[in-house]
Order: sequence, then structure tokens, then C-alpha cells
Amino acid sequence: MSQIEKLLSLKGKPMIHHEGYIYTVECTTSTKLIFRCQNRDCKARYHTNSPVGVFLSQPTAHCHAPQPDRVPVIQLKNEITARAVTTDESIRSIIHSALRTYPLSAAGELPKNEALMLMIRRQRTVETVYADGRLPEKLKKTYRDEDFILCEDKNLIIITTQTNLSILKQNKYCDMAASSRKRIVDEVTTGFDLIANQFDDDVDDLLDYFEKTWIGEPKRRGTCRKKPQYDHNLWNIHDRVIAAIPRPNNSVEGWHNAFASRVTMNHTDIVKLAAKIRLEQSKFE
Repeated sequence: MSQIEKLLSLKGKPMIHHEGYIYTVECTTSTKLIFRCQNRDCKARYHTNSPVGVFLSQPTAHCHAPQPDRVPVIQLKNEITARAVTTDESIRSIIHSALRTYPLSAAGELPKNEALMLMIRRQRTVETVYADGRLPEKLKKTYRDEDFILCEDKNLIIITTQTNLSILKQNKYCDMAASSRKRIVDEVTTGFDLIANQFDDDVDDLLDYFEKTWIGEPKRRGTCRKKPQYDHNLWNIHDRVIAAIPRPNNSVEGWHNAFASRVTMNHTDIVKLAAKIRLEQSKFE
């Protein structure tokens, strides 16, 4: 007998495609499934074993022609609903991706774009805060069932785990000892003097600006310098080089940009944001 193609209805119930005809479940027993033609005016039936695998009897005759163009529509809906439940893709991204392989021969059966968007929204459950403004219990645990909310009140929510805090505690980025700070500052000013002496008078304005802003101008009396506009501690990266820590914060900015793209919306509500952070935490754990 011909091959059976398994499909699913929007409610997740089994459907069958065979020789251009589509069948839905009519009756279920412990040993077999009885399917009927999706066309309510048609009396065609056939029986399969349970779970669906092979025919137990040949399908009865139909009163209408086959409708093979309806199969791609059902397959499209199956793909869209599955991705709506299992992924965080935007609605438009899911639809555009699924339509790439949709056959042009079945374009006449294609639902309207608004209907597909509504179908995706129905598949995605929307979590809301409780009446007192607190997060749902589901979001208070990680995917590994560890407490995820350190503090929560009407003005503040601190999201972390004890494991993450322990890791952070063991990886502090501390400044160098104060005894070595004076030596580093002296080396900065000495280095500037050595470099400045190598330039011609044409760049005096630039050197004066740099000295006033970043190094500190010499005082009129003594060998000390005035405080610069930007203190050495703000811009000097000597400590980071010694500790083998990345000099810029590009990695942090990169993570923020990537996380923002995964959230896929601006000004999201606290429930959706907490869900995204929970997912991100499980990824990096």
C-alpha cells in the first residue's frame, strides 16, 4: 500500500495525507485509529494501526477529487507553530523563514499574513506579573532549579544565583597596591616629558592641551604637577596589562549588543526581560 504522510492539526491532533487526500482522527482504540476525510461531506474512512504506521484496510472511496495543494499549507502551519513554541524568533522572522520553501503551485491556498501572525501569538503563552507586581514563580528559578531572584520588591529586582555570586567573588579585579601607585604616576609624567622633548615647537599647542588634560601642568614652584582634568586612575591601563585583563570594554559592549538583539524589542516589560535574562543565564552557566 502507499506511504502514509503524518501531519498535525493546529490543536496537535494526528492528521494523515495519502494520495492527495487529507484525513483527521475520528475514533481511537487501543489497537487502531479510524480516520475520516477532512471534507465533512465525504464519507471516506480508513483504519491504521496505533501508533500510525500502516493501513489495516484500504481507504474507502471519496466523493471528490484529491486536494494535494492543501498539504503544503498544513506543513507550513506545522513548522510555524513548532518554531513559535520552541524558539524566541520574532513573528516576522518565523513567517519569512518558513515561506522560503513554500511551493508556488500551492500559493492559492496560502493563508493571509495576518492569520499566520495570529496563529503564532496563540501558541506563545504570555506571562504576566502578579497583582502585587511580583514576577511569576516560574521565573524565580533557573532552568536547573536554582533560586534566581536575590531580592524583589516594588522598586528593585536583583537577578542572580548564589553560584554566580560565588564565581564573581573569586574573580575580583582589584587595583594595585597603593605603594606602587606613586611609582606608576611618576613613570607616566617622566614618559610624557621624554616624548614631549622629541617634538618640534609646531606641536606645542597639542602638547599643552594633552599635558593640561591628561598629565597635569607643572606648578610654578617645586617639581610637583597640578591635578589634570582627567585623573590618571581614570585612563591609565597599567594595572589591566599587568593582570592580563582586556584593556577596553569591547567584550562587555559586545555582549550587550548581542543580548539586545536577542530581546528583539525596545522598552520590553519586566516579565519578558526576566525571561530573556533567565535564558541567557542558563546558556552561560
